[in-house]
Parts: sequence; structure tokens; C-alpha cells
Amino acid sequence: MPTVSVIIPVLNEENAIAKVINDIPKTNGEATLQEIIVVDNGCTDNTPTIAKRNGARVVTESRRGYGYACLAGIAALATQPPDIVVFLDGDYSDYPTDMPQLLQPILENRASLVIGARTQGDAKKALLPQARFGNWLACFLIHRFFGVRYTDLGPFRAIRYSELLALNMQDKTFGWTVEMQLKAAKRGIPVCEVPVRYRKRIGTSKITGTFTGTLKAGYKILTTLFYHRFFA
Repeated sequence: MPTVSVIIPVLNEENAIAKVINDIPKTNGEATLQEIIVVDNGCTDNTPTIAKRNGARVVTESRRGYGYACLAGIAALATQPPDIVVFLDGDYSDYPTDMPQLLQPILENRASLVIGARTQGDAKKALLPQARFGNWLACFLIHRFFGVRYTDLGPFRAIRYSELLALNMQDKTFGWTVEMQLKAAKRGIPVCEVPVRYRKRIGTSKITGTFTGTLKAGYKILTTLFYHRFFA
């Protein structure tokens, strides 16, 4: 069966990380969980210890930034590459039990990248207003610039390992998710969205939970969009 590795970037998620790890399905009958990699992105609490205790491999990336953490997780896969990589947040806002829905289009060869879309029903309501607006604006600009329709830039996503390497991801901070979707669109990689559930996270968001974080994320997403449209 195809193998799946899960990458979870974390920064002080000691109250959530065990729940996230233990809710990840070990198999869905068509794919097998190979490894869970938790990337410690500068934690000052007990998150890494709890992650190890619950069966994850912990990788340390001291340079702060979501992209830095994801890149460190990808590098850690090189010793035993999986067939599919899943990215999942460590704050328990996503439902890890929805992972089979993300994997199915890949397993059926209908897509190589699957985005978990939080834009329907209760999932949409759980998003903070600034996150909803940022998603809408970014997806609108992606459609105008690249002719591809997305409804979300959600972090819960699955991608073939080979395609992930081919994208040559570079962003180190808040532009990670939009960079992946833009590069996939430009390369003609088959992409689809599947609805996923979403809830209020445990603890406070380091990005949309603060005014400064929201501004930085919005600025980086927009500059990433314009860079890939006019310069890349």
C-alpha cells in the first residue's frame, strides 16, 4: 500500500499536540501511515517531549517561520521517503480524522495535490473574520492572475512526495501555502479541494490571533502572489 508521512510544524502547542497525533489514522485500508514528524520551531514549553511520548519523531528548526518548519520536515523525509506527504497544524483546529478524504483523490489518481477546504458550513464559521477575508482575497487574485480557482489556502493538505520535491518550495514564512498552490497551478499539477471540518484552535493563533501577525501574513501572501505573477 502507498505510504504516508505527516509533517506537523509546532510552536508551543503542549495542550494540543497529543490530541493531534493520536487522532491521525494509522491506515484507511488503502494507505499506511509511515511516520509522524513534529517540527519544533522554537518551542519553550513541553510540546517536543509530549510529541515524542506519543510516538512522533521530533525535528528541530530554530529559525522561526512556518515555511522554515515545513522545509525542515521535508528534509527529514529523505532517509525514508513516503509516497504521500500530509501537512497538518498542531493546534487541533483541523480534524486529523479527515485525512482519508484528503488522500482519496491521490489514491484514485485524480489529483497530486489536495487542499483541505474550510470554506463550508461550520468550518467556515470557525475561521476568524480576518482569515476568511484573507482567503477570499488571495483566492480571487490567484484566479485573476493564473486562471485557477481555489476557495482556501488551508494548511491541511496532501501531496505526492515526488511532486512536492518538483515544486522546489522556497518560502520560509507565511507565504508557504500560497506558494505551493501557485507553483502547482503554473506546473499544471492536478489539484483538487475536498471539504474538511474545522474548529476553534486550542490556545491563541500566532498569526491571525494577533494584529501584527495578521498584517505580516497578509503582506507576505500578497507579495508572494505578485512575485510569482510578474517576476518568477
